[in-house]
Amino acid sequence: MQPKPQPGEGVLASRPAMLMPELEGTLRAHNVKLPAEAQAADGIRILGRPVRSVVYTTDIAIIRNCDADAVFAVYPFTPQQVISEMLVKASSIPVLVGVGGGTTGGSRCAVLASNAEAAGAYGVVLNAPASNATVEMVSRVVDVPVIVTVVDGDPEIARNRIESGASVLNVSAGKGTPAAVAQLRTRYPELPLLATGGKTGADIEATVAAGANAVICTPPSNRELFSPMMERYRGSVGTHSQARELRPLSQAAQDEIRDRVRELRDGALASGLGPGRPT
Repeated sequence: MQPKPQPGEGVLASRPAMLMPELEGTLRAHNVKLPAEAQAADGIRILGRPVRSVVYTTDIAIIRNCDADAVFAVYPFTPQQVISEMLVKASSIPVLVGVGGGTTGGSRCAVLASNAEAAGAYGVVLNAPASNATVEMVSRVVDVPVIVTVVDGDPEIARNRIESGASVLNVSAGKGTPAAVAQLRTRYPELPLLATGGKTGADIEATVAAGANAVICTPPSNRELFSPMMERYRGSVGTHSQARELRPLSQAAQDEIRDRVRELRDGALASGLGPGRPT
């Protein structure tokens, strides 16, 4: 009997490494690409989905047009169920939903977390001021990861959060984030760590090197995204050429518009929404 191949042996091990093919559409080729350094992280597998790069936004347009593995949907207002539901519904990637912990706490956080899970969130996020009692309350009512933000690498605070039910710690210590991540990684080698990485590749690389399993990346603003596009439009001779031309519609186009208007009118009348409907 031949010995069973071990991982890393056999046909797959001898196959030459291949680059992953990348397919893009013509219209959707313009999107937000997060720094490639984030993909060097080990990742966190959340409900079966590997997560390395996390986009920090509640902008649905960016969520639908970026290459992130997940969304970090935390915003500086009291969490609202309708916002969580819309973000989860609009997103094609896992959403980690903020459920309070600062101004909002206690049982309200637990209710918001339960609603977020029911809407399809892959995880719920509690802010740094959340009490340990709130963390425990939330962890008892949801079956998705509970992510708790910490603002430094204090191992005792981390221990309290873990014992209260935190599944993941989100390290948000500003410029000190890499050092805080390294401190927590030394104390807790197996603990899942999410961390803010900032905008630049160098900052994200430092955070990953310190031991973060996944990195939160800040996307460009709408102004930054629009600026080069508008510069290109302003410099294009043909930008307003179609607006200056006044060409009559073809007979086929006129017929199509007439038929479409008739369909809309007939549909409105049939549903009782058109003129002459009963009062």
